[in-house]
Amino acid sequence: MNRVIIYSIVVTILVLIGVNLLHRTEPMNLSQYELKQKFASKVKPSVDHSEFEILQQHFKTPQDVTEACLTCHNKRHEEIIHSSHWNWERVAYVEGKGISKIGKKNVLNNFCIGANTNEQACAKCHIGFGMTSNKFDFNNARNVDCMVCHDGSEEYIKGAAMAGYPDRNVNLSKVAQSVNKPSSVNCGSCHFYSGGGNNVKHGDLEEALLACDRNTDVHMAQNGINMTCVDCHTGEKHNIKGKLYSVSSTDVNRLNCEECHTSKPHLDDLLNRHYSKIACQTCHIPTYAKQNATKMAWRWSESGKLKDGKPYHEEDSLGNHTYLSIKGEFEWGTNVEPEYFWFNGNASHYVIGDTIESVPVQINKLYGSADDIHSKIYPVKVHRGDQIYDPETNMLIQPKLFSPEKGDSAFWVDFNWGLAAEAGMKQLGLPYSGNYDFVETEMYWPINHMVSPKEQTLSCEECHTQNDGRLASLSGFYLPGRDRNNWIDLFGNLLFWGSLIGVSIHALARLINSLRKNEVETEEIDLE
Repeated sequence: MNRVIIYSIVVTILVLIGVNLLHRTEPMNLSQYELKQKFASKVKPSVDHSEFEILQQHFKTPQDVTEACLTCHNKRHEEIIHSSHWNWERVAYVEGKGISKIGKKNVLNNFCIGANTNEQACAKCHIGFGMTSNKFDFNNARNVDCMVCHDGSEEYIKGAAMAGYPDRNVNLSKVAQSVNKPSSVNCGSCHFYSGGGNNVKHGDLEEALLACDRNTDVHMAQNGINMTCVDCHTGEKHNIKGKLYSVSSTDVNRLNCEECHTSKPHLDDLLNRHYSKIACQTCHIPTYAKQNATKMAWRWSESGKLKDGKPYHEEDSLGNHTYLSIKGEFEWGTNVEPEYFWFNGNASHYVIGDTIESVPVQINKLYGSADDIHSKIYPVKVHRGDQIYDPETNMLIQPKLFSPEKGDSAFWVDFNWGLAAEAGMKQLGLPYSGNYDFVETEMYWPINHMVSPKEQTLSCEECHTQNDGRLASLSGFYLPGRDRNNWIDLFGNLLFWGSLIGVSIHALARLINSLRKNEVETEEIDLE
């Protein structure tokens, strides 16, 4: 019994020694550690604007604040009026259209359809004052809104349907004295709530990022390095790095992960080799809409229903609208797995006046393919729905949706699609046959935020599997573990069975040799 105990102790000690000798801790990724140190150190402002006498006054209008800002920051308005945040368009080469202007001014979407004819409401997310129509003067520096991006008091808000003017309760003097480097609150005031509510459009941009943990986003987590939007989306002369794929067509001024993490961020060379065809986001953002739901479908064809002659709404258990008389029927999703597409950074857009080429209409087609050396696999939110179009002209219709009062043909108050379509197209100078219907549309939103901790990234078998893997819908390339190739299978089988047979023959030969050796030794003993 004592011998058994001693043997057990010896074996246990040997096992522990072996584990200790064979175990290798993961080496520290110094490049990642340096990035954490860099962004965890927050720069404090060197100027206290509350001490400037010119800002210590009662401002009658927001334009007066802009003029005060320009007394020190002269010429900054010229940078603003050349930016896409101000102009709502960019000049770029667009495939099939040549040199064109693309942006909110002329691109449609399948959420609230478009800003044209609805400027007074849509201007809540414009960095200017007084956009009541498409006649807005984009050269008037007085109408530049400095506060919407630089307010540090967190009290500045744009008024609802006020053409971009601040809410009447905003203390302009307090805001002017609190200006600072743009915070995530400033950026999020538009980008989190686009489409009519929190996280409606993007799916990976929402108010939860303002106070989240690392499971939601490793970059903006309060228990992490607590980065802000402008840590990545830097600006030079008010030209912000990065583009929104819904309104930009070219692979210029995009923001990519490798600008901080390089093209070889892993210590494992096999993972680094994935980078040539797999976007970082594909593995590192396994789901989006982690905290609050995002809209996945919007059917305008169901809108216009009334109860007792009045508009109504319905909500799900989480408080998300599933029906609004003014907008139609919605579907929502949380912790959504993205769809995956080849994307090379270029896209085409449905521009007002284009004819429909195919159904469902691709509002913003993402270009890319497996044999395109510039393409990578990206995670994408696909928003599906239907929207109004003219079956005679075969064009999507930009309807007039907003008006502060009834009788102006706006659908949101008059609930008449025919009048709304006629008014909208007339204002744009486009034909309308008098007939309308609804057509299926799709819109694509590449996912870039809500990066998960490395422990939650995609595992190999989630893609390299034959059983409905993440990349099951993608074709045109060979994916080990998912695809079958007769020649590769034959070579693999020959290699496997050849190795097995070789090992077996080797083992059998050693066994026979050992038996012969034992026979020889036995004969020698007998002779002695």
